[in-house]
Amino acid sequence: MAQKVFPGRYTADPERESVTVFLIGMRANRWWKVGTVAKVAAAMPRMLRHLAGHPASGMLGCEQWFGRTTILLSYWESPEHLRKFAADRESPHLEPWRRFMKVLAGTGDVGVWHETYQVPAAGIEVIYNGMPLFGLAKATAHVPVGAGTNTAKQRMGRPAGHGAGGPSGIG
Repeated sequence: MAQKVFPGRYTADPERESVTVFLIGMRANRWWKVGTVAKVAAAMPRMLRHLAGHPASGMLGCEQWFGRTTILLSYWESPEHLRKFAADRESPHLEPWRRFMKVLAGTGDVGVWHETYQVPAAGIEVIYNGMPLFGLAKATAHVPVGAGTNTAKQRMGRPAGHGAGGPSGIG
């Protein structure tokens, strides 16, 4: 599927005081156990469909990469939204996690991991050049680089809601 490429330079404006960045993945330690690896991997698409259908869950967007180590990069409104999803008995996370812990944890067949970061908007700097919508800009606001956002130093220090050119986003 072709994606529209945006020529020129763009940045993201998270339009919030902070963004929760959540990295999660799995590693096929014993890749020849294809069935076991597939069972673990099959849980994620269901979770992502659920999150896409429930915007109030707080996930803003995500990107995925596949390989022996698979990575999902996601952006959330808050750590509380992420924890609520993980613990919600009605969401498609808790049951697969419990099954993994009961059946596979400690076997070494498949590894799972995650990292969570709470990032203040003023600590975020992103640039996209000749890219389709991607990453934080895809999850929040995709804005052209302009006055006040030309350099990494300018982009890093600006507060939330100050897209290219200042508070109005015009520039």
